[in-house]
Amino acid sequence: MGKSMPGWRKVRFGEVVRQTKSKVDPETSGLERYVAGEHMDTDELRIRRWGEVGNGYLGPAFNVRFRPGQVLYGSRRTYLRKIAVADFEGICANTTFVLESANPTVLLPELLPFVMQTEAFHEHSKRESKGSVNPYVNFSDLAPYEFALPPMSVQERISRRLSSIEANRDEAKNLQSALSEALDALAQWYATAGLRDVDARGVVERKRLPHDWRLLSIREICTGGEAGLTLGPFGSDLKIDDYGHLKKGTPVLFVADVGRFDLRHQSQRFISAAKHADLVSHEAIVGDVLVTEMGWPPGEACVVPAGWPPSIIKADIIRARVNPSKMAPAYLELVLNSHWGQQQIVRISPGTTRPRMTLRDFEQLLLAVPPLNEQQRAVQQADNIRARKADARRRLELLDALKAAALATSTSES
Repeated sequence: MGKSMPGWRKVRFGEVVRQTKSKVDPETSGLERYVAGEHMDTDELRIRRWGEVGNGYLGPAFNVRFRPGQVLYGSRRTYLRKIAVADFEGICANTTFVLESANPTVLLPELLPFVMQTEAFHEHSKRESKGSVNPYVNFSDLAPYEFALPPMSVQERISRRLSSIEANRDEAKNLQSALSEALDALAQWYATAGLRDVDARGVVERKRLPHDWRLLSIREICTGGEAGLTLGPFGSDLKIDDYGHLKKGTPVLFVADVGRFDLRHQSQRFISAAKHADLVSHEAIVGDVLVTEMGWPPGEACVVPAGWPPSIIKADIIRARVNPSKMAPAYLELVLNSHWGQQQIVRISPGTTRPRMTLRDFEQLLLAVPPLNEQQRAVQQADNIRARKADARRRLELLDALKAAALATSTSES
C-alpha cells in the first residue's frame, strides 16, 4: 500500500488485523438481520440490503455474529471485491470474514476498509485464491499481505479524507436512487391515469376513459399502422460475416444495446453502406422507439436520441415509428417502461428462461392516450428527472476517480 516514508513502517496484514469468529444461533440470538454475499455490492462499503432472520430458511453456515464498525469481507470469488463496513449488528455466513483492527492504537479501525480496497490488496487476494469454479481464500492467505503503515496522525488524516469522499458517494447514490423512484412513479401515474378499471389481464373498458383520452393500440399509434412496426432481420439477411470484422460503417444494434430509457452502442458492430441499403427497411432513425422483444425482462424501451446515426436493428428488437399527431415518441417510451407497461409485456411473453413476445402481440397492446399537450407535459417532467440523474451520475464518476486517486497516493504522503 504505497512506499514507506519517514515514520512509516511495513507491516503484515495478519499482524494488525484479526478475524473474529463469534458464533451464535440465529434462532436464539435475538439478532434480526443477516447479510449474505448478494447483499454486498462490488466496491461499495455501505450495506444497503439485508435479510430478516426467521423469514425463510437460513443455512447452517450463518452462525457468525458481526457488530457495528467491523469489516465484512466476501472470501469467495474475491475478484468481486466485496468489502463492507457494518453499521448494525447481525449474522453472516462463515464464508464472510468478520475483521477488525487488532490494536486500534496501531491501526486506526476506520482506515482498515480502505486498506482492503487498494488494488494491491485485491491483487494479493486474487493471487492467493484457490479453486477454479468458486475460488476462495482463507484468512491465513491474507495474513502475509504487506503494506506501509503511516503514523497515527497520518492515518487519521487519510481516513478523514477517504471517509469524506465515501460520504459524498453515498449522497450521490441516494440521490440517484430517489430520482429513479421519482421517474418510476411518474411513468406509472401516466400509464394508469386513464385506466379507471383494469382487470388482472390488463384489459380496460373504453367507456371508463376520461373524455379527452383515447384507447389506442400500438399499431394505431404508429405511422402507417403496420408499416411503422418492424423487427430486425433474421437468418441469412444479416450474418456475422456482415458485421463481424468492420470497425466503422452503419451501426448494428443488438438487444444488449437497448436499455430502459437508454441506447448505447456497446456492441460496436457495423455493416457496410451496401449492406445498409439492402436492410433499409430495418433502419432505426432519430425519434424511433426501440423495444426488446426478448430477455428478462423483455420490453425495455428507448427512443433513438438526437444526433444518433441511422442504424440497423438486429433480430429481437422491435422498431416502432410513432405518428407524431397521435403520440410523442418519448411518451411511448415512458409508458412502456412503467411498471404497468412491463406487466403487460410480460403477460404476452411466454417462456420462463427466455421470455419472448411476438410483434403481433405487441402491436395489439392497448394504451390509454392523453392529449398531446398532456403527453408533452409528462415528457418534460421525465426529461427534468433524467437530467438530474445524469448530473448525479457524473458527480459519482468524479468521486469514484477521486477515491481511486486517494487510495493510490494517500499512503505515500509524508
